Amino acid sequence: MQKNLTHGSVFKNLIAFSLPYLLAYLLQSLYGLADLFITGQFCGKDIITAVSVGSQIMHMLTVIIVGLATGATVTIGRAVGAEDGKKLPRIIGNTVSVFTVVSLLFTAALLLLVAPIVKVMAVPAESVAQTKMYLTICFAGIPFITAYNVISSVFRGLGDSRSPMYFIATACIVNIGLDALFIGIFRMQAAGAALATVLAQAISVAISLAAIKKSAAYKLGRQDLRPDKGILSEILQIGIPVAAQDGFIQISFLIITIIADKQGLEVASAVGITEKIIGFLFLIPSAMLSSISALAAQNIGADRPDRAKRTLFGGMTVAVACGGVFAILAQFFSVPLMTMFTKDQAVVALACQYFRTYAIDCAAAGIHFCFSGYFAAVGRSYISFIHNSVSILTFRVPGAYLASKYFPETLTVMGLAAPAGSFLSDIICIAVFLYIDKKDRKC
Repeated sequence: MQKNLTHGSVFKNLIAFSLPYLLAYLLQSLYGLADLFITGQFCGKDIITAVSVGSQIMHMLTVIIVGLATGATVTIGRAVGAEDGKKLPRIIGNTVSVFTVVSLLFTAALLLLVAPIVKVMAVPAESVAQTKMYLTICFAGIPFITAYNVISSVFRGLGDSRSPMYFIATACIVNIGLDALFIGIFRMQAAGAALATVLAQAISVAISLAAIKKSAAYKLGRQDLRPDKGILSEILQIGIPVAAQDGFIQISFLIITIIADKQGLEVASAVGITEKIIGFLFLIPSAMLSSISALAAQNIGADRPDRAKRTLFGGMTVAVACGGVFAILAQFFSVPLMTMFTKDQAVVALACQYFRTYAIDCAAAGIHFCFSGYFAAVGRSYISFIHNSVSILTFRVPGAYLASKYFPETLTVMGLAAPAGSFLSDIICIAVFLYIDKKDRKC
């Protein structure tokens, strides 16, 4: 359902749009958490590590696809804000065409690279075979993962954040049920976790396609699928920097995982579990980023830049406040939280050390996440790529490496690398925003 969000209360629009978005993110994250939780109940550390590493790689791929699809969300949002009904079908059609090609290329390339990827990840020897199995099954399901995320980006660009939530809710229930069946009853180990995820994504795609078919608003003609250089350029100029930024961030996470893997199975498991939980806590700033990009894009299209800025500030307030609460709670409830995922006390102790300092990033990241959404909406997504690259190269990766080298007995210091990088990103974003705002006011 198309909805124009350029009128009414900015904050109410933001909350109304972001809540279904947040719930959809929450449900999607339950995929990985359910895999890890159920695996932890029925399998050993070797399988936990395989699922953790494999799902992290799949998460990286997913965020790259979502980042690229941001170009479609913003371009569609601008057309909705400008009330350009003629351009909308062509934008949606070109989005379908380009992502069909992208998904097929990703599938073919990654299936050929399973072994090299596992080798680069420095997966502990006990987990290599299971990690390969997990990745092979998930890589074969890339077309479903791409289709779901692209369809969701189209709906959100149109101002509809509820439909994707319904699609993923059904798929999430199926995924958890299949996890219990494949891992708990059939003892399929990592292969069961991967198969459950792929089948659940396929179901979400089937449901979303059925919804599209019933709605005349989304019907496309063959001419809409033909490549349009202008539209493709607009989508990719916004989407590519976001995808590159998200990919770079995920690569940095993978490098940190590699650093952890080289320290042994206990550290690898502790870092893997913590990264999953942190990803879960980052749902709010992620939802704010995506909501700001969609809502601000509509307001930019409607030539209402002040509303776009107010959307940014509203989202930032929510993200930082919630992140601050998470960071405080992490200091007191780490042990019972980690015990939910593993009974190994050595892994629990290490995970708690890492989590308590890493959790500070929940608040720090709320600022630059929201700025990234705003920069995408105004067509300056390259700024987000720049500040994240600087952060990764100066603090996140070097900090994690140096911590592992000079403080090998604890993960507390390694956990500080992420918030340090976020604070640097925050400073860069604020400075650039103030500079651009001052410059725009003079024009």
